[in-house]
Amino acid sequence: MTLPCRFCGAPLERVFVDLGSSPLANSYLEPEALERPEPWFPLTVRLCERCWLCQLPAVATPEQIFGDYAYFSSYSTSWLEHARRYVEAMIERFGLGAGHRVVEVASNDGYLLRHFVERGVPVLGIEPAANVAEAARALGIPTEVRFFGRATAADLAARGAEADLLLGNNVLAHVPDLNDFVAGLATLLAPTGVITLEFPHLVRLVEGNQFDTIYHEHFSYLSLVTVERVLAAHGLELFDVEELASHGGSLRVFAQHAATGVQPLSPRVAELAARERATGVETLDWYESFAERVRETKRRLLEFLVSEKRAGKRIVGYGAPAKGNTLLVYCGVRTDFLDYTVDRSPHKQGRYLPGSRIPIHAPERIFETRPDYLLVLPWNLREEIAAQMAGIGAWGGRFVVAIPELEVFG
Repeated sequence: MTLPCRFCGAPLERVFVDLGSSPLANSYLEPEALERPEPWFPLTVRLCERCWLCQLPAVATPEQIFGDYAYFSSYSTSWLEHARRYVEAMIERFGLGAGHRVVEVASNDGYLLRHFVERGVPVLGIEPAANVAEAARALGIPTEVRFFGRATAADLAARGAEADLLLGNNVLAHVPDLNDFVAGLATLLAPTGVITLEFPHLVRLVEGNQFDTIYHEHFSYLSLVTVERVLAAHGLELFDVEELASHGGSLRVFAQHAATGVQPLSPRVAELAARERATGVETLDWYESFAERVRETKRRLLEFLVSEKRAGKRIVGYGAPAKGNTLLVYCGVRTDFLDYTVDRSPHKQGRYLPGSRIPIHAPERIFETRPDYLLVLPWNLREEIAAQMAGIGAWGGRFVVAIPELEVFG
């Protein structure tokens, strides 16, 4: 059966990359669940040849993915600093104060909105995962436990909650009904308000071989030209864009109502769109070489693991990110290669990675067992992690990353 594009409805006949099947990347297992089978879902990304949206067909519902969510933003030091800098920049650029309202979609545990609260700016969070929203409420951040779209936006707007700044960090790629979500943004945005959206950049995914960022939670893989097209279909115009280092390379786009917005248009939008088109984001050739690079990454990682295990080396993981689960499941890495992994989040410790069923411990475990290699699964945080775990050098321990290519360092 040919599926339709989630934005323009054209038939999805082209496969971008096929990673086989895997469990949901954030479905961490409790010990008692090890005796039960896990549901696995196809992980095949398709490309729309009409609007050039790369997309993963929705094989799992948002309720399955986000109902009890294990990702809490507050456990990444660099991400917290990223949020703090964002808040300062937005307050300065748009003059936000006590007479404005900031609304964040997918507000997680309040890691970002708390900085607005500290500056006296009224806020509202919208977060579908009740367990995560509760952590935000404990910080005094008003949070609606709901999925966001037209209906939620209309209800909030009717209650007087229109946003002067409406933001969504790493959520645009997470929604199965893209049109419903963007229509909701347009509904909730005040007439002269501003939207900011951050999302991993498709160009960086392809050029950086970042296939591990593909998992069921990420329904869309986005370029600027495609996002501009989607927003315009709902009466929103891009007026600026910033290229960020976060998550291996992301974009932050700024949008407003095309009819009533007051922000001047930056030449950076047209410049980046031109660069993307010159790169080839609207040509098939650009996409077709990616799959073979993914397969070669798998071969090289397995060659390293097999060689070092045969030499008697002990290898463990650092981190339990969703992207790490894509990598491990696709490559077939289990406890025969990685004894365990560690994570700073207590919400993951004592559980097991989905698919690979590798146990998750606290970071202190590394200093108790003194492994030879630490496979860094959140490779985008490699500098932060290498600094935190520099002590492994005392016994000759070294770090390994597989993305964008296999590298041993430290």
